[in-house]
Amino acid sequence: MALCEKNVADYCQNKNYCVPLYLLSVKDINTQTFDNYMDIKENISLKAYNTFGIDAKASMFVEYDTEKGLQQLLESGLLQSNPFLILGGGSNIVFANDYRGVIVHPVNKGIISEKECHEAYAGQMQGGDNPNMDSNHVFVEVAAGEVWSDFAWAMTRKGYYGLENLVEIPGNVGAAPVQNVGAYGVEAKDVIAYVVAYEIETGIKRVFTNKECKFGYRDSIFKNELKNKYIVFSVCFMLSKTANSKTNYSALSKMLSEKGIATPTPLQIAECIAEIRGKKLPDPKEVGSAGSFFKNPMVTYSELEAIQQHYPDVVSYPIGDKYKLAAGWLIEKCGWKGRTLGNAGVYPKQALVLFNNGGCTGNEVVALATAIEADVESRFGVRLEKEAIIIN
Repeated sequence: MALCEKNVADYCQNKNYCVPLYLLSVKDINTQTFDNYMDIKENISLKAYNTFGIDAKASMFVEYDTEKGLQQLLESGLLQSNPFLILGGGSNIVFANDYRGVIVHPVNKGIISEKECHEAYAGQMQGGDNPNMDSNHVFVEVAAGEVWSDFAWAMTRKGYYGLENLVEIPGNVGAAPVQNVGAYGVEAKDVIAYVVAYEIETGIKRVFTNKECKFGYRDSIFKNELKNKYIVFSVCFMLSKTANSKTNYSALSKMLSEKGIATPTPLQIAECIAEIRGKKLPDPKEVGSAGSFFKNPMVTYSELEAIQQHYPDVVSYPIGDKYKLAAGWLIEKCGWKGRTLGNAGVYPKQALVLFNNGGCTGNEVVALATAIEADVESRFGVRLEKEAIIIN
């Protein structure tokens, strides 16, 4: 069955690699177009590929582990011709239904050394935004398919500063610049030097500087004007060899003080972060979830004052001329912490996390999220925005 209703002539721009799904089987695609540079499956369960553990199916599932594999995928016309989704670690995805399209799952791995990273792409940097290499910094380029937390731990164990606050975040490296992942006062944008990505339409490789990525709160150019236009192949991080940590997050500074650590190493900070997360967040290996399900909403000072009149203990943080509210606090005040709706629930230790209570469907998760959003808006006049992505 065709994944989208188009004429055969519309399916690709490269006639040598025309791959309309309803015309070719997996066997045909492997032998005729891709030269076995990729693994391609049909009608595959996605349960093992999303941290919520939702058992949706994909019409077609494509993996590649080399740059050549990605290049051939783009040459094939498969993505230009059908609905597609780039799926990394599946840590912020909720499948509400089966996916009638192509799931692209990058599994390319590897780390390029400081010298190799700088020499490989320094000449391609644009707009004078080329980071300066000096003795206090190391540039580490890592493939998009690497597991984020494994990479972050590896760097902290080497004594590099920059990623220690970001350990234990589920997902893969390729999603870091797209989502601008962050935790405990640090965001990916703080350490990303540049992003190497391929344009889907043309197959052309491009290097995006930090500035060109247009990072925002859990946001980037790859979620807006360039959404579904590029595939991230690798990310280069600028890490410090000298102390350059953010330890002013209350729980972190308190733990460091209790442990008697005045000048922490990146590994000591990472170990504290892991301990803090373990006390309030579910282990993704044991409990299905998408991590923080909602973004912390931003409000004006007048909006904050209105809430404080009824809830003087509201948790807020000044950000520029606005204030960030703790979404978990808002949800807890509405009485949702620890509650379930169908087989989806709100985690008892952290109201910001929705979890799979056993065999839940994507639609159950959406129903729970919708009910929470309605209650928060009714009580506080604040509209929550999902951090997790719903795939219908």
